[in-house]
Amino acid sequence: IVFVAGLSRVGACRTRVGGGEGAHYPLNSMASLCFRLQTFTAWCNSHLRKAGTQIENIEEDFRDGLKLMLLLEVISGERLPKPERGKMRVHKINNVNKALDFIASKGVKLVSIGAEEIVDGNAKMTLGMIWTIILRFAIQDISVEETSAKEGLLLWCQRKTAPYKNVNVQNFHISWKDGLAFNALIHRHRPELIDYDKLRKDDPVTNLNNAFEVAERYLDIPKMLDAEGEFMTYVSCFYHAFSGAQKAETAANRICKVLAVNQENEHLMEDYEKLASDLLEWIRRTIPWLENRAPEKTMTEMQQKLEDFRDYRRVHKPPKVQEKCQLEINFNTLQTKLRLSNRPAFMPSEGRMVSDINGAWHKLEGAEKGYEEWLLNEIRRLERLDHLAEKFRQKAAIHESWTDGKEAMLTQKDYETATLSEIKALLKKHEAFESDLAAHQDRVEQIAAIAQELNELDYYDSPSVNARCQKICEQWDALGSLTQSRRESLERTEKQLESIDELYLEYAKRAAPFNNWMEGAMEDLQDMFIVHNIEEIQGLITAHDQFKSTLPEANKERESIQAIQAEVQKIAQYNGIKLAGNNPYTTITPQSIDKKWEKVQQLVPQRDQALQEELARQQSNDHLRRQFANQANMIGPWIQNKMEEIGRISIEMNGTLEDQLTHLRQYEQSIIEYKPNIDQLEGDHQLIQEALIFDNKYTAYTMEHLRVGWEQLLTTIARTINEIENQILTRDAKGISQEQLHEYRTSFNHFDKDHSGVLHAEEFKACLISLGYDVENNKQRTGIMDGDDFRALLISTGNSLGDAEFARIMGIVDPNNSGAVTFQAFIDFMSRETTDTDTADQVIASFKILAGDKNYITAEELRRELPPDQAEYCIARMAPYTGPDAVPGALDYMSFSTALYGESDL
Repeated sequence: IVFVAGLSRVGACRTRVGGGEGAHYPLNSMASLCFRLQTFTAWCNSHLRKAGTQIENIEEDFRDGLKLMLLLEVISGERLPKPERGKMRVHKINNVNKALDFIASKGVKLVSIGAEEIVDGNAKMTLGMIWTIILRFAIQDISVEETSAKEGLLLWCQRKTAPYKNVNVQNFHISWKDGLAFNALIHRHRPELIDYDKLRKDDPVTNLNNAFEVAERYLDIPKMLDAEGEFMTYVSCFYHAFSGAQKAETAANRICKVLAVNQENEHLMEDYEKLASDLLEWIRRTIPWLENRAPEKTMTEMQQKLEDFRDYRRVHKPPKVQEKCQLEINFNTLQTKLRLSNRPAFMPSEGRMVSDINGAWHKLEGAEKGYEEWLLNEIRRLERLDHLAEKFRQKAAIHESWTDGKEAMLTQKDYETATLSEIKALLKKHEAFESDLAAHQDRVEQIAAIAQELNELDYYDSPSVNARCQKICEQWDALGSLTQSRRESLERTEKQLESIDELYLEYAKRAAPFNNWMEGAMEDLQDMFIVHNIEEIQGLITAHDQFKSTLPEANKERESIQAIQAEVQKIAQYNGIKLAGNNPYTTITPQSIDKKWEKVQQLVPQRDQALQEELARQQSNDHLRRQFANQANMIGPWIQNKMEEIGRISIEMNGTLEDQLTHLRQYEQSIIEYKPNIDQLEGDHQLIQEALIFDNKYTAYTMEHLRVGWEQLLTTIARTINEIENQILTRDAKGISQEQLHEYRTSFNHFDKDHSGVLHAEEFKACLISLGYDVENNKQRTGIMDGDDFRALLISTGNSLGDAEFARIMGIVDPNNSGAVTFQAFIDFMSRETTDTDTADQVIASFKILAGDKNYITAEELRRELPPDQAEYCIARMAPYTGPDAVPGALDYMSFSTALYGESDL
């Protein structure tokens, strides 16, 4: 059809022939009628071709009503009643009536158009009916900013052609005659089809032909024009063609957005799984090391274990604490994003839940605490063992030195050839030996007791200790038997012997215990000691001072014993007696007594020095205790205070969420800046451990307690920041206003009586009621309730809140049946109830547009409408479509869409 700009208007008046109420179309001449027939035929065929058919003669082909009903189904997208297939007139009239009834059901009043006229092939009535259909389904559906159909279409044309020169659309006749407006519409939507800059305003025929041919070839718009040059019908075809493309583009964009969210969530899930797996693997490797209680033999080896444990606490564990905290934050953020996008909650692989990680972490800390206690106990045990082993060796050496030669002495037969005086001397000497033997009994018992304690403490060299102790005990038993045997022999000859010199005897009796006292004193003065505090060393110093106070009396005893020996010499000289050798009753000489006394005198100041050095060490240890305690007594309350402040900040509502987030991050920075104090305290604690200090009376805080508190503080502030971030995410995604969020927080805090950060079921119920939430009707009440209204609401909802509806709500906000509702779960619920969200239905509708209203979609259509990566994402995950209308390669986009939202098992 070639438009002629000067098309004559024969008969300017409009003739009302029929159609909808107020519907007019011109039939001024036979030429106009023919033109209208051609135009309407082309318009009808542009739609009927979608159903695989078309018409040749508009007044003939609609007479049986079959193609008329099909045309209405195509352009309305609805099903009409089943047509009658008979060829009788009544069947045709019934079919046409069904079509006319359908048009009337759309609010169109048909005037002077009846089924008989259509069946009879009345051209004017048929054209009137088609014009009514065009008005209702091609033009009247157009709505731009709530204007009328014609005005809306005109406004749409003006907006689309506004940027183009020489185009000024003011109506549907003169504004289009130069053809530029048609070309501008096409170029605006499909610029690759039109070279607009080459068109000339003074060549309307070329412009119109170009636009009509392009529209018919590429846009499936038939060549048709209004007989009077008013192009509204033809222009409406452009509107529908391009608005359909716009819908497809909008649908594709919506699907891309949904798929992008899904892909991002899948990446976050993979990251969580890997981080959780790595952390659990580290815990799995670390726990056996901490549970290993295989003791070492020496202090050096155990101290190396303690140093390895310190490296673990200082170097290896802190990054894992951060990983664990970050893992919980990532998990909470992911769950928030999933809730905000109406996706099912993320369920990690079995054994990788946050609760599983917390359980493994709790087991790790239990093993850690037990390991440190075991290390320190083992070090104490080894220290005690070293002390006891050295004490055993000293006492054993002294005893072995004393018993050397005693068996030979007890077994000699010297009394058989001795004189009476010699026999008496031997008997007295033996009595002195028995006294000495009894005095050594205590040392033997001490040696056996020390050996027994070493066995009980699992001393690594117990076999050699036991062998040496056994030898000493057996030798001691032998000495006892030999002593008894020799006494019996001496007593048999005692009647034949004279008593020996009383002075020798007195000397021997007094010298032996005094000599034993000196040996004991020397042993005590050289005895090793181990103390853990100032009180213990001061006790040893006091005991030593008491010992020193006995030395003058001991010296008098020494002088008295030496005086006895001097008296013997004096008597012998006076009586001219020649002494034959040493005192026959004892081997203890005055020289040996003086030598041992001199040794005691030397050992006393040495003991003084050792005790003073230990006192200085204990004073240094006490300084370390005070130094640690002073810091710990400040840090402990500081951590507790910060924990309480964070708790208050988390329930207060000062300023916007961004203000709160800024405040919390500044607060977090101040906590991080406090870390040097913790490090300094760790250094003090290490000095205490290296000094083997095991108690501290100046503070109730241990390093373990402060470490746990510090880690909890860092975790708590990080979690609180994450909670605010998630609230911002929820607010922005759900369109919640700051005032709404403030109202929700105020109500939540009001019923959170114990400031625990959660509401129990009854508290949550009261919180919902306080916000006017009608659980029974599942909608938000509006307005402010007075006291009577509130009591009425309590009465009316009190029961229903505890029944099925409240159980449903609790299932949403507390899916784990913990009986507690967090603030995040509360605002998620409220946002779902009060705001719109994207749904599976929306995604299905979008795919339906891309599929051309089919119940399935093909890979080719997906690749044409979506970006490559997202198209392939859909193709890989969509199941084959198995409906009755399936074709080869058909894909099921409906089950795929519902699966995105967790509503199917796909």
